Amino acid sequence: MLIGFVALYLAVTVGIGLIAATRVKSMADFAVAGRTLPLAMIVTTTFATWFGSETVLGISAKFVQGGLNSVVEDPFGASMCLVLVGLFFAYRLYKMNLLTIGDFYRKRFGPGIEIFCSVVIMISYLGWVAAQITALGLVFNLLSQGAIPLPAGMILGTAIVLLYTVFGGMFSIAWTDFLQMTIIVVGLLAIAVMAGNLAGGADKVFALAKANDWFRFLPPPTLHDGLFFFAAGITMMLGSIPQQDIFQRVMSSRTADIARKGPVIGGLAYLAFAFVPMFIVASSLLIMPEEARKLLADDPQKVLPTLIMMHMPIVAQVFFFGALISAIMSTASATLLAPSTTFVENILRHLKPNMGDKQMLRALRASLLGFTALVLAYAILMEGTPIYELVSGAYQITLVGAFVPLVCGLYWSRATTQGAVVSIALGILTWVLFFPQLTSWGDVFPGQLAGLLAAGIGMALGSLGPQRMRNRHEGEHPHGHAHPHGYIRAGGKSD
Repeated sequence: MLIGFVALYLAVTVGIGLIAATRVKSMADFAVAGRTLPLAMIVTTTFATWFGSETVLGISAKFVQGGLNSVVEDPFGASMCLVLVGLFFAYRLYKMNLLTIGDFYRKRFGPGIEIFCSVVIMISYLGWVAAQITALGLVFNLLSQGAIPLPAGMILGTAIVLLYTVFGGMFSIAWTDFLQMTIIVVGLLAIAVMAGNLAGGADKVFALAKANDWFRFLPPPTLHDGLFFFAAGITMMLGSIPQQDIFQRVMSSRTADIARKGPVIGGLAYLAFAFVPMFIVASSLLIMPEEARKLLADDPQKVLPTLIMMHMPIVAQVFFFGALISAIMSTASATLLAPSTTFVENILRHLKPNMGDKQMLRALRASLLGFTALVLAYAILMEGTPIYELVSGAYQITLVGAFVPLVCGLYWSRATTQGAVVSIALGILTWVLFFPQLTSWGDVFPGQLAGLLAAGIGMALGSLGPQRMRNRHEGEHPHGHAHPHGYIRAGGKSD
């Protein structure tokens, strides 16, 4: 019965996605839904994209192991990312009428920065999409009681998501996200009520959390702990901002006002609802204490599915797996489309500049297939890596390589292409030097924070240094005499 309900739900989801695909007539329709989505759909697609496997399985497991302090990166940092996008980035970017976030780097800093930042953004999606594919494999493995091996489950789940995404793009994602958010909210709230009752009441669950100090948010008052806590918080909070999936939701909005409000509402809703899986897993320690502790030591991601399968009625199982699959599929579809769009618009277009809109659309669908195959292979290779770690590690490269050029490009008029080059180079090089395989510096200072600081310094030095050199040279050559290397032209303009 459970498998039948899940199969029916998957069929309905794919059907809705394929119906939405009939609206796709151009590259803009596929990539940003023709910029036609209302506020309700921007909120639901933002929420559903963020509410993925790591929220249901990863965050909840981390919470009962280390309390709120251990999940500062997600949901706290992740939700504040969406709020910051809505408050400081969405309106300005929407008014620029861009197709991808890479287009901004090209317009502000030139094609070199566009290509490099686009590559950085594409790489960052490997971990996030792999986490969703891993979770899909886990779901089908659990539903079949082990009859479907984890790698086979990954392939099956990926094929289902790909089926409607490759045809409908952002239109299919937005329509299916609307359904999936409804299933997530209704399903997980119903299970939370059942779990609270089985645990003896919500008050007992909260008492357990208080007794275990799970509500402690701030780290111990030491410089080392404070730095690593801060670095964890900003990894997704800032590192997720220069991401194509968020940008696509902004650009899919019907108006600039919707583009600004949608991420803020979606982010706050995500933060509030991320506590529901935490409550359910905390309840499991009262409902099945021995099993829960054993799973926490062995594979924490299986605590919640085991609770549902072993201790709840079939209706709860249907609700749970419907909500879980909804969460995974909504995130997976978005994170497959985003890097594929970036590749076609910001890399392939430079290699084939004469492509028409229909050719671009075909290329986008082909790149979607190619990227999916690549990420599927990566997910199978990384089998055994915790879902939370796959996701949290994905944003460090965009934090150190793409965030500073985006912020300075929007808000600092003196930022230059040279500054962006130095920022990216210095940020990524510093971050790499903190890898545990190279040095032990990462034990003393968080590498992503070091990379971010270096990127900021690089932007300032790269932008202001040449300007000061020009000013100094103009003072030495007030009449605009030619520089030996052609650095200054008459009138003080650079060559």
